[in-house]
Amino acid sequence: MRGCAQQDLEYNDIMIEFDFETLRQIGLTQQLASQLAFLPPAAPGSCLMRITEVQRDLLQVHDGVAEHTARALPALVNLLQEQGTGLAVGDWVVVAPHAHGEWWIAQQLPPFTHLARRANDGRRQPLASNIDTALLVMGLDHDYNLRRMERYLALVQASGVMGVVVLTKADIGDAVEARMAEVHQRLPRNIPAYAVDALAPDTVADLAPWLAPGQTLVLLGSSGAGKSTLTNTLSGSASQLTGDVRRGDGRGRHTTTARSLHLCPSGVCIIDTPGLRTWRPDADEESLAATFEDIEALAAHCHFRDCQHEDEPGCAVRGVVQDDRLLNYHKLLREVRRSQQTPLERKAMQAKWKVIGKAGKARSNEKRRF
Repeated sequence: MRGCAQQDLEYNDIMIEFDFETLRQIGLTQQLASQLAFLPPAAPGSCLMRITEVQRDLLQVHDGVAEHTARALPALVNLLQEQGTGLAVGDWVVVAPHAHGEWWIAQQLPPFTHLARRANDGRRQPLASNIDTALLVMGLDHDYNLRRMERYLALVQASGVMGVVVLTKADIGDAVEARMAEVHQRLPRNIPAYAVDALAPDTVADLAPWLAPGQTLVLLGSSGAGKSTLTNTLSGSASQLTGDVRRGDGRGRHTTTARSLHLCPSGVCIIDTPGLRTWRPDADEESLAATFEDIEALAAHCHFRDCQHEDEPGCAVRGVVQDDRLLNYHKLLREVRRSQQTPLERKAMQAKWKVIGKAGKARSNEKRRF
């Protein structure tokens, strides 16, 4: 079996094989490498690699030179499940060789950033790890939806990841200048926003500040927004399939079916993801406030300290913040609070609404009698 190392570094009396200069080209940093000193002992011949694709129980890992197919040891899978997480594209892992040329992932280096979304039952679903910048992609056609963009921002800001709004299809989009003005007015001032033609080479120059060697980007957006086209343009290849959108509603077909990491000649790593349309951000109330900083600033002037900005007198938010933005804030806040409930609290809430529903139905039936 082919070795993966150019040099050996000793940690905890074991030999973890890797070449820092080689792996730095696919995103390794000294901060991440230093965590090897705190991992449990590894099997002989273990190598440091980065996950580039997750397909059910099969994973693609990269050693800086070539890709390999690997599986995660059940003990690691169970440990991560107990912690409410799992392996994701972008993770750095210790991979050990086994018989018959197999590679097994034995350990994970704790990621410095981790993107996840919440499932309907509150469980975390990993999206990507060790991300420097998230390109939040939305089309300037039927895909344009500022509520969804606010969800993207809540997701990445909760994970400590820099978000950059990229509005694609500037060459064929509707009301491009008006929509760009709306984006700048509605979203936080510190969020960069660009209108681009994802096929144009100029797009690389527009996004150059986030394309430095060793940086890792993730593209988030709905199907048909142009993520795969943008990946191909930024990477200078045609490795990602692209597809047309439906004529009726402008929705895209899923040309990307799994998250995958692409190594670009410039040294930047790009993670493309399947389309996200309906999902809950893995955020808390504090990180949500960063996405809606205008509401938080105005709330300090409300008459009541616990004002919910609904029908309370003396509210400083209503009438100033756009109704649609305030409605989206309330909706996301409810989802965040539900996601933080324990299973017992969730059951109690369901029982409460069940009682309320039965009472309402009984009152309705009583009125029909007369």
